[in-house]
Amino acid sequence: MLFLREVNMRGDIQEILLTGEEIQAKVIELGEQVTTDYQGKNLLLLGTLKGAVPFIADLARAINLPLEIDYMAISSYGNSTQSSGVVRILKDLEGPVQNKHVLIVEDIVDSGLTLHYLMDVLRQRKPLSLRVCALLDKLRERVKPVELDYTGFRIPNQFVVGYGLDYAQRYRNLPYIGILKPSVYQDELQEPQRHHQSRVEEG
Repeated sequence: MLFLREVNMRGDIQEILLTGEEIQAKVIELGEQVTTDYQGKNLLLLGTLKGAVPFIADLARAINLPLEIDYMAISSYGNSTQSSGVVRILKDLEGPVQNKHVLIVEDIVDSGLTLHYLMDVLRQRKPLSLRVCALLDKLRERVKPVELDYTGFRIPNQFVVGYGLDYAQRYRNLPYIGILKPSVYQDELQEPQRHHQSRVEEG
């Protein structure tokens, strides 16, 4: 089991996909786009726990506007690595969104299942607008279609960690995004890509 062995975070990375410098440059670019698009609007950044925490913190600092930040946590997997098909809210927003322009901030969009559910829930609460900003868009077939309004990077269908993304709650604090060596997870999961989906879409 992962928690029973010593974790060599950098040694467990097969390849650095995105450096910390590349990520920060992209976050600044996204922040400038959001600043332009939301001038004069009541903006709420909605972060998805836990994976989007580093991204939403950096993105908020890159946006030159008054804004609010709130969080939701959603799971479609519970305690299993296999999807039950049931999506549930683990942590809801602290306040209403009716008079706000909501921008969902995602670390990674994978199958689209949980994000699709989240957007349906939020639309029923009647925000002034609802958009999605995703740092990573994984190139794979979606289970549910979702539209991304702001995208940082499109990445291959590999199991990635770092900058908020984890494997078994580890590696979130790496400053870059890297591909995890298969030897790290091969005894844990037959399909490690599904482990991303145990979090909020899927981070």
